[in-house]
Amino acid sequence: MNVLVVYAHPKPDSLTGALKDVAVQQLRADGHEVRITDLYAMGWKAAADTDDFGTVEESNFMLASGEAYHNGTLSPDIRAEQQKLLWADTVVLHFPLWWFGLPAILKGWVDRVLTCGFAYGAGGKSVPRYGAGVLAGRRAMLAVSIGGKQPSYSDRGINGPAEDLLFPIHHGILYYTGMDVLPPFLVHDTIRLGSDRFEEVADDLRRRMSDLAGLEPIRYRPQGGGDYDRSLRLQPGRETHGAAGFGLHVAS
Repeated sequence: MNVLVVYAHPKPDSLTGALKDVAVQQLRADGHEVRITDLYAMGWKAAADTDDFGTVEESNFMLASGEAYHNGTLSPDIRAEQQKLLWADTVVLHFPLWWFGLPAILKGWVDRVLTCGFAYGAGGKSVPRYGAGVLAGRRAMLAVSIGGKQPSYSDRGINGPAEDLLFPIHHGILYYTGMDVLPPFLVHDTIRLGSDRFEEVADDLRRRMSDLAGLEPIRYRPQGGGDYDRSLRLQPGRETHGAAGFGLHVAS
């Protein structure tokens, strides 16, 4: 299996960095091919702008990225990351949760790499998305370090459920571009994580990496599966019993 690890943390000796190393070592020990995109080490440019496109005629920014993709004029760093995604069978985004979301440098990787024409909008008028598209057939997983304790990220926790905080990434980025989304690997209370607990977490992560190929993805409803009406609203009676909010978009 080809695995792309996209890693975002400014300190290589951080907990997030140490766990990334554990994951990569286990994947390679299990015989998988691994490529690493270390965004801080690369000096990744986070801000998407028209310098990414070369010469294009389109004035709309989103469509201009698609024109540049089709013309082959996207900047070399973007094209290299797109080739890694096409190479990969599985993508692991490894990052700390900052301000309830992705670190800016990783959001910048998403903004710049997942261009129109490549990650979405590649089917002309059909515009395949949510379970379809160029990246369909790939699997994706988040490995996330979270400073707060797990109860504060639960259904009654002050921070909100972790699955809700991650829904925009899981559903709005990964599944939108066609990838099957695996349950995330979450490490809570990282500020207080000592050496003894680190070994427990590392063992859990090793097992997760070894089980990667057999994990069951989250059962998001595909856009083209018949559950949504023409306005892309879930049709009455299709919801799983008791589901609400983001949970409406997960099939039973």
